[in-house]
Amino acid sequence: MSTDNNKAIVRRFVDEIFVQGRRETVDELLADDFVAHTWPSTGHPKDDLKAAIDRTSKGLANRSFDIEDMIAEGGSVAVRVTTSATQVGPFMGLEPSGKTYSIAEIHIFRVRDGKVIEHWHQLDQMGLMRQLGAMPGPNGEKATTPEPETAGAGRS
Repeated sequence: MSTDNNKAIVRRFVDEIFVQGRRETVDELLADDFVAHTWPSTGHPKDDLKAAIDRTSKGLANRSFDIEDMIAEGGSVAVRVTTSATQVGPFMGLEPSGKTYSIAEIHIFRVRDGKVIEHWHQLDQMGLMRQLGAMPGPNGEKATTPEPETAGAGRS
């Protein structure tokens, strides 16, 4: 498949799985031998991703993933996104805070024959925890939520 087709598959993955939480898209887009290098596995990666969708759907509202950059070569697609949401339920071990966060994330996908076969994910977890009030800022200041247009500013 062309890099443009691979990018379209990844765009659909981000929109339908991450933003919309469509569990059925997992079966459509992921290969049977899909490997997730991000979250702990039960040995059933598709089911693990569906469980993550369920947890996220219960814990977060108003999710958005703004694709800032997408680079593809061969079967690999790298995506830099700014993601934001409001915590409305339990999430990552935290009780509901009602706070909104906006952080930078990097996702790397490998695509083969129109299916995602591997996924890696890195996020600004410290920024996430600070914005949700789980930890203070670097100088001990109370956590605050940046305006969306400044989220990720100054990062390289």
